[in-house]
Amino acid sequence: MLTVYSEEHKRRNAKTELHGGELVASFECPSRIDFILARIEEVNLGVVEAPQSFGLDPVLRVHQRGFVDFLQNCWRDWLAEGYGGVALPSAWPARGMRQDRVPDDIRGRLGYFAFAADTSIEEGTWQAVRASADVALSAQKHVLKGARAAFALCRPPGHHAASDLYGGYCFLNNAAIAAQAFRDEGAKRVAVLDVDFHHGNGTQEIFYGRDDVLFVSLHGDPGSAFPHFLGHADETGKGAGEGFNVNLPLPPGTSFDEWAIALEEALRRISDFSPDVLVVSLGVDTFKDDPISLFRLESDDFKTYGARLALLGLPTLFVMEGGYAVEEIGINTVNVLTGFDNAL
Repeated sequence: MLTVYSEEHKRRNAKTELHGGELVASFECPSRIDFILARIEEVNLGVVEAPQSFGLDPVLRVHQRGFVDFLQNCWRDWLAEGYGGVALPSAWPARGMRQDRVPDDIRGRLGYFAFAADTSIEEGTWQAVRASADVALSAQKHVLKGARAAFALCRPPGHHAASDLYGGYCFLNNAAIAAQAFRDEGAKRVAVLDVDFHHGNGTQEIFYGRDDVLFVSLHGDPGSAFPHFLGHADETGKGAGEGFNVNLPLPPGTSFDEWAIALEEALRRISDFSPDVLVVSLGVDTFKDDPISLFRLESDDFKTYGARLALLGLPTLFVMEGGYAVEEIGINTVNVLTGFDNAL
């Protein structure tokens, strides 16, 4: 299986994040990718290549221009105001406040475009974010041209990024950008399967009113897991999109046997949709030792469900999302990909 990867991800090296009331070293760190690349080489998964550059047009197919401009200029504007450290929001347009005006002050704009306080912006963030979108689009082109599958080794991840919001370590929604590119380049129907522990709230928001992109997510119940405010089973789409959003929330401590039952329901819904292509938001933070997640999957389970995904018989794009048990992330990620390949 081909992997697309960019060295630019290293420019995103967050100094800190807010976690449990403390500023701690970021769980979403560059070494995550080092472990995955090492494992790809160890098992000879396939060729690793650098991405092409696609500009902002594909990004603006799913993200609002004002939001993208904010991300591109945030660090410059932060420094221009004389601030140091890292750029973090401190106020949000909560219930009862106006949400129809974007503040002029960079502190207000951070709160306007952020939905969580866990994700800093600093030097190099935008460059890594742009490269991550190019990674997804480059891998998407390989699948579009006939590859059975490709792996977009994206960093930063993307599935929490909505059309005009960032957070949860995510800035641009790589999976959504790739899914839209498939539609723009001839696919009539695209399915997005999100297997990250955390709900892909951004992907849901982007496609919630549409019937040409099916979004299916298995994730921790938002009553007890980030992002808390989306991901419930009764969120099924709106307007033309009614019935094309499927959330399968699961409780803390979910084992693979329980998770696999939900996966079968997800795959049934995808099969019924009859998509032309499948995009998998591949988070491996369902692993039992992940430091910020609550499921109990073992490393061998990732290989098992990778093989099950292959049985759908669909051209498949894997897009890297979460996974924060850093020393095991390479094994768990590549187990999904080799399980898929070996089942063909």
